[in-house]
Amino acid sequence: MSEKRDLNGQVALVTGAGKRLGREIALRLADEGTDVVVHYGKSKREAEEVVAEIEKRGRRAIALQADLRIISEITALVTRVASEFGRLDVLINTAANFLEAKFGETTEAQWDASLNTNLKAPFFCSQAAASLLAKSGKGVIINFADLGGLQGWCEYVPHSISKAGIILLTRVLAKELAPAVRVNALAPGTITMPGDPPEWEQDFIRRAPLKRAGTPQDITDAVSYLIHAEFVTGQVLVVDGGKSL
Repeated sequence: MSEKRDLNGQVALVTGAGKRLGREIALRLADEGTDVVVHYGKSKREAEEVVAEIEKRGRRAIALQADLRIISEITALVTRVASEFGRLDVLINTAANFLEAKFGETTEAQWDASLNTNLKAPFFCSQAAASLLAKSGKGVIINFADLGGLQGWCEYVPHSISKAGIILLTRVLAKELAPAVRVNALAPGTITMPGDPPEWEQDFIRRAPLKRAGTPQDITDAVSYLIHAEFVTGQVLVVDGGKSL
């Protein structure tokens, strides 16, 4: 069995890392020895709290703001990463929205909001970061899809299309950036966190073969696996308790 990759001193950029899964992923990477760039859009206070938690773990961290719908701000974000840390080894594209919009009721604004945040932003983050990741020699990109991108949810049409795009984007980037950078995607099922409506978990338990909702650790374990799995690229790892069955 090969040894796990040593992440000590490596640098990760996690988009949308001020809250929810982005926050948990940033903390998990710090626990594994990674210095972390905590990106945020509007959640400055929460992002600074994540930075403080990472520093308590003995790792370096910085909170950087950028509107990922604007390419120039993405470019400035990655430029700042290069100037502050001099390297980038892992990019986790978690920033996303989840907008309800049925086919006949979808507006142009809803379409643009879903596609710009969920698909355009990960593409241009990956484009901007590609050269830094390649210099690492073992660069990693992990994109976040979800079951909507595999199943197609009629209540969330633009969202589902954006996440289906993430899946194909992952496959294209895996070919484009190999062998220096591996690119994979995660497709979570229902992941419940403190404060979430209890009916979410109840509905998921009813429908999932494993009879439980997912936890943040289920996702951070999957992220860790994809970072360390050096013979895996271009894949979509479904973490859903069997719900998609």
